Amino acid sequence: MTAVRTPVAPSAATDALPGPTPRRVRPPRWLDLRLVLGVLLVLTSVLLGARVVSAADATVPVWAVAGDLAAGTELTSDDLLAVDVRLDAAAGAYLSTDTRPEGRTLARAVREGELLPRSALEESDELVQLALPVQSGYVPPGLRRGQLVDVYAVADPAAGATAVADGSVSLVVSRAPVQALSGRSEGVLSTPTTAVQVVVAVSADDAADVLAAIAGRPLVVVVHESVDGDGVAAGTVTPRRGDAGDAPATGSPVDGVTPPAPAGPAG
Repeated sequence: MTAVRTPVAPSAATDALPGPTPRRVRPPRWLDLRLVLGVLLVLTSVLLGARVVSAADATVPVWAVAGDLAAGTELTSDDLLAVDVRLDAAAGAYLSTDTRPEGRTLARAVREGELLPRSALEESDELVQLALPVQSGYVPPGLRRGQLVDVYAVADPAAGATAVADGSVSLVVSRAPVQALSGRSEGVLSTPTTAVQVVVAVSADDAADVLAAIAGRPLVVVVHESVDGDGVAAGTVTPRRGDAGDAPATGSPVDGVTPPAPAGPAG
């Protein structure tokens, strides 16, 4: 006997199962909070980085000196160099390149490459420039403006030991700053008798005393190693020491300085 199975119809519960509901795709919103925060963070980073770079390069142009200069030196354009430096709050203490310090006088010595402070300048009314003719053989070959020099008046070596001029030496100017040099011959045709004009700064009240102390005698220039002062005013005048018999001989110490004994022009 054969059994016949009748197919069972799907239940109503199976037919009632819901399918996935499709979602509508929404366009992106430009005012999304996360997007706004990200943009703000990027902008903040860029601004902070630019500020740091700008602060690191916040330099100002100021004047520096091109070489060592003694107190009393009158500045010229050749003495000045424009440099860019970062000074921050101290910028006001130095001379910017907007100022023109030419013609001003140094109140203290400055070194090569040193920034020029405002406090290093003074008015030049108290000093005058005095031109002294010196034989080239009595001028150090390395003499330049801005150095401190002593100037000695000596007897004419050609006068001889038995002459009235017996080789006495007088210190007529002490620690005077050199303002200018002219007439120096450095070529092959230069002669030992060529006169060099050495311009020094002395007190206006002492200019006449310097000329009187020289009294027409030949001059010898002695250069100090340093431009720094030691408390002696620039251009101090040393009075002539009595008559020829009281003056120290050539090469003897005068006021603590031993001048070179001039050999006279080579003839």
